[in-house]
Amino acid sequence: MKIIHGALCALAFAAAPVVAQVMPPVDYVKTAGASDLYEIQSSKLVLATSQDPKVRSFAEMMIDHHSRSTADLKAAAAKAKVKIAPPMLTSLQNELIAQLQAERGPARDARYIAEQKAAHGQALNVHEAYAAEGTSPPLKAAAAKIVPVVEHHIHQLMAM
Repeated sequence: MKIIHGALCALAFAAAPVVAQVMPPVDYVKTAGASDLYEIQSSKLVLATSQDPKVRSFAEMMIDHHSRSTADLKAAAAKAKVKIAPPMLTSLQNELIAQLQAERGPARDARYIAEQKAAHGQALNVHEAYAAEGTSPPLKAAAAKIVPVVEHHIHQLMAM
């Protein structure tokens, strides 16, 4: 449990520097892309094994919504003429996926929900900051469009 808490705290605080200074467009897209990729991969993992209908429904929604936000960001980056690399997980996100894979049954579901809460808190900080202070109008618009979706996910998570 200490490992979970430590990793989740690290994930939650990873966004703190983002709020203090504006990210360059390429960094915003890279960070948001990694976030979407993490959400999709962790959700697919849980969807393949969870027996909990609420967890399964949430995971399906994550795959759908984060696939859409990735497409929106790619389109906005193209419009802004920002060259981007394919999204890659951070080392922390890889570690969280590995920890999720190691769990089974209800323990995996519980870890997934806890990780989702932390990850969505971070994602909200990143998108809100870029929507408010970003330097690329197409990416600012995409970030502003993503913020209410992430807020909806957080509300869903709090009810679980």
